[in-house]
Amino acid sequence: MITSTLKILSEADKEACELVKVSEEELTVDKKRLFIESYGCQMNFSDSEIVAAVMRNANFATTSTEDNADVIFLNTCAIRDNAEQKVRNRLQYLNNLKKKRPGLIIGVLGCMAERLKTKLLDEEKMVDIVAGPDAYRDLPRLVEEAETGQKAVNVFLSREETYADISPIRLNSNGITAYISIMRGCDNMCSFCVVPYTRGRERSRDPFSIVEEARLLFADGYKEVTLLGQNVDSYKWNPSPVGRGDASPSLTGEGFRVGFAQLLEMVALIDPDLRVRFSTSHPKDITDDVLWTMKKYENICNYIHFPAQSGNSRVLKIMNRTYDREWYIQKIDRIREILGDECGISTDMITGFCTETEEEHQDTLSLMEYVKYDYAYMFAYSERPGTPAAKKFKDDIPEDVKKRRLQEVIDVQRRHSGERNQMSLGKVYKVLVEGPSKRSDADLCGRNDQNKVVVFPRENYKKGDYVHVLVTECSSATLIGKAVEQVIA
Repeated sequence: MITSTLKILSEADKEACELVKVSEEELTVDKKRLFIESYGCQMNFSDSEIVAAVMRNANFATTSTEDNADVIFLNTCAIRDNAEQKVRNRLQYLNNLKKKRPGLIIGVLGCMAERLKTKLLDEEKMVDIVAGPDAYRDLPRLVEEAETGQKAVNVFLSREETYADISPIRLNSNGITAYISIMRGCDNMCSFCVVPYTRGRERSRDPFSIVEEARLLFADGYKEVTLLGQNVDSYKWNPSPVGRGDASPSLTGEGFRVGFAQLLEMVALIDPDLRVRFSTSHPKDITDDVLWTMKKYENICNYIHFPAQSGNSRVLKIMNRTYDREWYIQKIDRIREILGDECGISTDMITGFCTETEEEHQDTLSLMEYVKYDYAYMFAYSERPGTPAAKKFKDDIPEDVKKRRLQEVIDVQRRHSGERNQMSLGKVYKVLVEGPSKRSDADLCGRNDQNKVVVFPRENYKKGDYVHVLVTECSSATLIGKAVEQVIA
């Protein structure tokens, strides 16, 4: 995951922040040691917690450094070429390490593994194990196979796997916030995206297992959960013909169906002190029911990540986003109408997509001027082999043009982020403290309802507290203030 403090990110900025070492020191008596690194999106970091649980059940312990690991897994991203190059560079280093320690096992997991499959084993000869996102239960066997000198691979994509019965190991956690995967895969088939090919078809997890995971996290001291899916708004669950004996009669039977709005409500009802976030929403699927549920419950955060990708209808059509500029604007208007202007909205934008003209690029800038996003993830188009865009369209925008357009998007977003933060001056927000400020232990930081980072003097507060903070200063990325006893009118 990209950390929540990053508000305005170019591709280079985001790449620099993608690597997080997911690890936890444990007793290692009679155990082999596992080291995991995760790259890319929030789903990958959530998946690494599932991998850690699978391997712990196979008598592995995790370690915080590759220097004393018996097995190293890289959980990878394939969304852009830069992400894959970063992994290849890392593999070169690890292979040099392996020359000194021949028994070391190196595995590539996740989207890059699914995309390249046996190429990583046969042609590049840089790894011992290749496992796709639906093969994590098989990792202990794959390790055993690799230990015999065989190359081990499982890139089978499942239509059923959700890992609902596996309790993730919360590694590298602040003990306050956690991710819960509610679904896997994607059916949207955006022309630029590899995710449907690397993560398979969409399938939703049993809502009762989601609620139970959130309940246990809250009982363990966590104060915030983020519900994850490639497109959470398309979450849907139908029960099996046999009802659940542990469920309320009103939640069983042939007529019971759960959509995303209902799931949000079920999680919000666990406790008012448990904050609920979600990511990501697809503009074609978000409904008024979701927005009204957000308005109904104070503990559902007033923030939506709402990727536009482009502000031009023709470009959106060849991207296969299945909505146009007018549809997107209508959805933005509806969000503002129901949740108010203070609802935090962020986006993804791609510059220099195939055949994009200068006028169409200007449409993206004008859409940004209309919405005024709180922050954005912004990238120059990176062609991915095997995607519909790579097959149908020529990547015909010169790199210097892509980068110039990207910089223009970044400049607009930086201005808007500053303007949106200026709106917070003099207001009081309820902030969940996540830990000390990066700049000073004398200050604490956390996020408000709109997902904005707030920094304020420590005083007697601690991690996990809810604190009302009066905002007195701001930058384009951070709100700065002081704790107050009560909300100021």
